[in-house]
Amino acid sequence: MRKTMIVANWKMNIATSRDAERLSSDIGRALWKLPEEVEVALCPPVLWLQAVRPKRGRAPGGISVGAQNIHPEVSGAFTGEISAEMASDLGEYVIVGHSERRALFGETDELVAAKVAAAVRAGLSPILCVGEPESVRDSGDAERYVAAQLDAGLASIASGEDLNCVVVAYEPVWAIGTGRAATPELVQDMVGGLRKSLRARAGAVADETPFLYGGSVNADNIADYVERPDVDGALVGSASLDAESFVAIVRGAMRAAGIRYLPDPESGPAG
Repeated sequence: MRKTMIVANWKMNIATSRDAERLSSDIGRALWKLPEEVEVALCPPVLWLQAVRPKRGRAPGGISVGAQNIHPEVSGAFTGEISAEMASDLGEYVIVGHSERRALFGETDELVAAKVAAAVRAGLSPILCVGEPESVRDSGDAERYVAAQLDAGLASIASGEDLNCVVVAYEPVWAIGTGRAATPELVQDMVGGLRKSLRARAGAVADETPFLYGGSVNADNIADYVERPDVDGALVGSASLDAESFVAIVRGAMRAAGIRYLPDPESGPAG
């Protein structure tokens, strides 16, 4: 059975390590002893991975940590980059192929595929981001475009077994940070089609692959997405920068998935 999964992408925000520690601590206090059916991960700027990790719960279902980017090589003269092996020392996940990386830094499908393979090599779970720009959505070709992105991003995966650690995040570019969230029906249609495409490629493993939605997710709309049969959670941007907002999204997702969560946040362990 797939878990309900909420991932925080802090992007290039949170100015100091103390701020990162405070935010992760506030989230951790509110979400201590999470049920095993839930996975929550925080992806801070790479400088703050060490500030966030000490606050991470190690119990089953506890809060995990991820990086926002990696280089596909193990080591070398790549100033300013980090390898998957470096990231794996401090976390479990890495975001790969985010639309901002593709648009602002020219990342190609081939580079994204190499990063996915590097993550798997290092024991990280890649969160592979796919999604169409507004022009493609308006052309009526979005499903084919995004399916091709997914197929290209997984091109370097050697076997279906390697897919067991992959998470797919559907983030329509026109919905990211705009306040214009995609409708739950649109997301389900897209994600359901992507799961079908993945099933044709990898068989039954596709039924266990988590599919997330990202794009102007908040506490008011998270339930509408998680209630859809193929949507397992969300990749959250700006709303993850406030502990109360992010916790509300996690709790809303759990309620929508029918997951009981009893611990009172006021009685959680001290930060």
